[in-house]
Amino acid sequence: MGKASLLLLSLVVPFVLLLLPVSRSATVVTHLPGFHDRLPFHLETGYVSVDEETGAELFYYFVESERSPDTDPVILWMTGGPFCSGMIFFEVGPMKFVLAPYNGSLPQLAYNPYSWSKTASIILLDSPVGTGFSYARDVEGYHDIGDFSFSMHVLTFLNKWFTDHPHYQSNPFFVGGSSYAGKMSPIIAQHISQEIELGKQPRINLKGYVVGNPVTGSDYDDNFRVPYAHGVGIISDQLYEAAIRNCKGSYIRPTDKMCARVLNTFQNLVSEIDLPQILGVNCIRGMLTHKFLSEEYTQLSDPSPEQPTLDCFAYRYYLCNIWANDDSTREALGVKRRRP
Repeated sequence: MGKASLLLLSLVVPFVLLLLPVSRSATVVTHLPGFHDRLPFHLETGYVSVDEETGAELFYYFVESERSPDTDPVILWMTGGPFCSGMIFFEVGPMKFVLAPYNGSLPQLAYNPYSWSKTASIILLDSPVGTGFSYARDVEGYHDIGDFSFSMHVLTFLNKWFTDHPHYQSNPFFVGGSSYAGKMSPIIAQHISQEIELGKQPRINLKGYVVGNPVTGSDYDDNFRVPYAHGVGIISDQLYEAAIRNCKGSYIRPTDKMCARVLNTFQNLVSEIDLPQILGVNCIRGMLTHKFLSEEYTQLSDPSPEQPTLDCFAYRYYLCNIWANDDSTREALGVKRRRP
C-alpha cells in the first residue's frame, strides 16, 4: 500500500472512554461478526500499557502461525500513515472483506488464503497512540507524538508482550512495516538490538527487519515519481526525456519555465490515475483512516465519508469503517467500552 493511500485511511468515531485501570488485557477471539464459522486460526487481541503518565495503551491483534507456531517466526507488522490501524484485513492479515454492494447490514468477511500467518505468527499493532483502538486516558498522550516516542512505545509494547508470552521468546523475530511504518522498522530494530547488547530481559530473538514501500524522505520519494511513472509506462519516453533535459534530475522545485511546463504536463497525466493503486480505478477515496478512537474526550461530529463505488480500492476502507464501529465487533475484539 503506498504512502498516499495510507494517509487516507482514517475513521474518527465520537466517544468518551471510560477510564478503566487495566494496563494489560487479552481476549482470545474465536468468532467475528460477519464470519459465520469459527475462525480457522488462533486470534488474540488486547491492550498493553506503554506510558503510565498518560495512560497510553496500544491495541494489538496476534495471529498465531497456522503451520508450526512453536518454531515459525514472529513478525511485528505495522501499517503506515502514520495513524493507520493494523487490523487483520489489509496487507498481510488472515481476513478480508467480501466485496459486495452494501445493503445496510454488517459487512461480511472471508478467509484470506494468502495470509502471512500461513508461515509466521503476526502481531498487528495499532500504533502510534491514537491509531485504531489504541488510546491514552490523558489527552496529553496524543500530543508530541513523534518518531522517537513512537519507537519507544513500540519497544515498551514488545518487552511487555514477550514477557506475557514467554514461549515465543526463542522464535525468530522480525520488525516489519509499510510506508511510514517502514521508516520506523529499522529504528525499532536498532532499539531492540541495543537492549540485547546490554543484556536486558526479555531477550528478544531479533533476526532482522522488513520494510514494504517504506518512506525515506519527502524530497527523495517525491523526486522519484517521474522516473517511476516512466518505468511503469504512465508517461511517454518523450516527456521523460524532456524532464531529464529541462529539470536536470530535480522534479520537485522547478528552477525555470521549461521545467515547470514539463512538470505541469506530468501532473496533469498522473492526475488521471489512482496513484496508490495505478492499475485500479481512479475514484473518490473519501477521507478514511484507521483511527477508530477519538483523540479528544469531547464529542466529535461523524465524518460520514462518501461511499466509494464497488470497483474502488477504497471500498474496502468504507466497509471497514462500518464493521469496526459496530458494537458487536468491538465486543468480539475486546475493545474497551465507550459512552455515547
